[in-house]
Amino acid sequence: MSAPYLIALLVAGAMTLAGCNHTMQEGKIRSYNGLEVTHIIVDKSDRNLRLYHHDRVLKSFPVHLGSNPRGHKEFMGDGRTPEGWYRIDRKNSNSSFHLSLGISYPDPLDTQRARARGRSPGGDIFIHGKPNDGRTVGRDWTAGCIAVTNGQIETIYSMVEINTPILIRA
Repeated sequence: MSAPYLIALLVAGAMTLAGCNHTMQEGKIRSYNGLEVTHIIVDKSDRNLRLYHHDRVLKSFPVHLGSNPRGHKEFMGDGRTPEGWYRIDRKNSNSSFHLSLGISYPDPLDTQRARARGRSPGGDIFIHGKPNDGRTVGRDWTAGCIAVTNGQIETIYSMVEINTPILIRA
């Protein structure tokens, strides 16, 4: 074997092992080969998130909400979780909350309502796991997000694709 070929082979092997080590260290990105999640429904009243394939519930999870869970989010800092139809618009594997899925809040109507009151609608609403900083959390502890356990967000993250519709209802 020639020296350049051997060096290239060793470098490729080292890169492969480094990639495996990174994946094993994170260990939070799971694979999923099941039915497509066609939409998500979050019921704030019974604090439940359900992943659907058309009319079939694939998985169901208990959730924690914003610190002020009643009513639709009106503006930044109100502690409310928005209500209505949105989409999953991003996936964040480097979240401050284990893993997170971004929700497309605010929509144009949310922005218009907040601005009519002289306020910002806020943003950065996610489905996420527990905080990475180790702090203890109780019931309805988020600033308007939808929180689940770390194991649950790993499952949800693996099953849900960007652009999946999500209905958050009272």
